Amino acid sequence: MANTSPIGIFDSGIGGLTVAGAVHRLLPDEQLIYFGDTEHLPYGDKSPEAIRTYSLNIGRFLLSQNCKMIIIACNTASSHAYQALKQELGDQVPVVNVIDPVVDALMMAGKYHHIGVIGTKSTIQSGLYATKISQIDPSIKVSSLATPLLAPMIEEGFFDNNISHTVIQSYLSAPKLKNIDSLVLACTHYPLIEKEISDYYSGKVDIINSAEIVAEHVKEDLKRRGLLNFTPAHGHRFYVSDYTRSFEKSTRLFFGEKISLKLHHLS
Repeated sequence: MANTSPIGIFDSGIGGLTVAGAVHRLLPDEQLIYFGDTEHLPYGDKSPEAIRTYSLNIGRFLLSQNCKMIIIACNTASSHAYQALKQELGDQVPVVNVIDPVVDALMMAGKYHHIGVIGTKSTIQSGLYATKISQIDPSIKVSSLATPLLAPMIEEGFFDNNISHTVIQSYLSAPKLKNIDSLVLACTHYPLIEKEISDYYSGKVDIINSAEIVAEHVKEDLKRRGLLNFTPAHGHRFYVSDYTRSFEKSTRLFFGEKISLKLHHLS
């Protein structure tokens, strides 16, 4: 695989753009190919079998685009499709999920005793964050809460307004999250409302932004494999399985440049 080959990134919608944006800022010479599976969003209420099917189809497409790495920029897909993707594509291209780098970062911090986790129903039901953290340090308490309204709310552009404030407050005031010292945003959509979440806690709880952590992991992994690109890349490419104007608008906000979406239906 050539250093100049692109990095493939996918999510069900705009959430993975937080990861793509973080990778772009940290590794500006890398070309990105982003796939938003807008035809099937949100993934959070889909069956694990359906999520694996969608993810495998996207992974095969990104591999056909000569990607040197594939990032599953979605916690739900990371929970249910990572092993399947790694098994099918792992010999040809490294596959990165958004859960393991976050768990590693939490453990390396060594200062958290009660970690809160919010995400889609599917991510929370998988129990992966609690399981992985407990395997490393059983003394750490993990309190997980499904927040299913947040991702659709963000996809529809409802953030930093009265609607989002009300929904966020309703979720974060749940007794289950009482006395947490950190909160994992276990959905790549959620960094878009990170400020609102941080404001709710008035700085008393550390907000764990997975996008930046994953970008750092990607940089180190590419460096270790000798795959970092040091020549300026050509323009990024953005694909969707169903065209939406809101997705195109969001992508332009993230990358500050004129972009064009290409339609690619999954088989």
